[in-house]
Amino acid sequence: MEKRLSDAEWYVMEALWSAARPLTAIEIAERVPADRDWSLATVKSLISRLLAKRAVEPKKDGRRFLYLPAIEREPYVADESRRFVARLFGGKLSPLFARLAEEEALDEEDIAQIEAMLRELRK
Repeated sequence: MEKRLSDAEWYVMEALWSAARPLTAIEIAERVPADRDWSLATVKSLISRLLAKRAVEPKKDGRRFLYLPAIEREPYVADESRRFVARLFGGKLSPLFARLAEEEALDEEDIAQIEAMLRELRK
């Protein structure tokens, strides 16, 4: 997929990715976090945008449409992660971790997980 997802589109995609089956617009609206407070019309507008981006595929089911993701979550997250690190940190991860450490955004569990990943990478 060439076009990136907006924050709002991301919520719709998360609803679709987390479901193990195609969903109706109503079902998608029910799965979007309540704090978004979106109407069904808002969700349908977002679905239309995602259809135009070819991130979602429609499936006719009688008189209604079901929607399923046309892109996989993990490859999209990997691409966005690389883009983020390249844009903000010149493609280097160490400045990202330094920044998180400076902001005290890493707790002991995070640090332990990072250390475990580094040990795996060194093998």
